[in-house]
Amino acid sequence: MPASTPRAGWTASLSRQRETLHAASTAARVADLLRAQVLDGELRPGVQLGEEALVEALGVSRNTIREGLQILGHERLVEHRRHRGVFVRQLSRGDLADLCGLRRSLETGALREAAALDGPLDPELVAAVQAAAAEGVEAVAREDWTAVGTANSRFHLGLAALPGNPRIDSAIRSLLAELRLAFLLVADAREMHERYVPAHVELATQIAAGRLDDAAVTLERYLRRSQRHLIAAYAAAVEQIS
Repeated sequence: MPASTPRAGWTASLSRQRETLHAASTAARVADLLRAQVLDGELRPGVQLGEEALVEALGVSRNTIREGLQILGHERLVEHRRHRGVFVRQLSRGDLADLCGLRRSLETGALREAAALDGPLDPELVAAVQAAAAEGVEAVAREDWTAVGTANSRFHLGLAALPGNPRIDSAIRSLLAELRLAFLLVADAREMHERYVPAHVELATQIAAGRLDDAAVTLERYLRRSQRHLIAAYAAAVEQIS
C-alpha cells in the first residue's frame, strides 16, 4: 500500500490539545493523544507520523515524540520502517482474528466482573454506556458514518469501564485502538457499523436495568457475529488494495 503523508486535520487537532501535556509524563500523554486519534478515525493505516509535524503540533522535543511513538510501537499501533520512518500499522488477517477473540474475552469478562460486584454500578459509568449508544443512534440519523464508528469505540470502552478495574480499562483501550485500524481500512463505514447500533441500545438497556448476566450473553452473541462480518469485509478490502 502506498505510504500516506500527514494531513493537516490530525496535526491541527493535536495542536489544540498541546496544553494538556505535562513534563512528568509527556511521552505517555503523546501516546494517549495519538491513540485517541486512531480511535476517533483521524489517523488511518498507512499515515506517516513525521517527527517534525508532531514536534510542531505538540510543542515537545523530538526525543519525547520518539518515546511516545515507541509506546505505540509496543502496542502494535505503529510500525517503524527502516530508512522510511514511522507509520500507522496495517493489520494482518491473523492479527484481526486474534484481536476479535481477545476483545470478546475481555468485554464479556468485564460485564461478568461488574455483575459480581457488591452493590450497584457507578451511575456515571452506566450513563457513559447509555450516552455512547445514544450517540450512535443520533449519528445514524444524520448519516455520519465516521461518527457511528467513533460511537462504537466509545460504547465498547464504556463496557470495559463498568467493573472499575483500571487494568481491564487499559487493556481494552489499547485493543480497540488496534482493532480500529481494521475498521478504518474497510471503505464502507456504514455497512460496517450501522447494523450494530440496535445491539448497543439493547445492551445499554440491559445494563441500566441491572441485568448484567443477560447483557454478557447478548454481548457474546453480538461479538461472534461481528467477528465473522469484520474478518470477511477486511479480507475483501485488503485484497482490493493489494
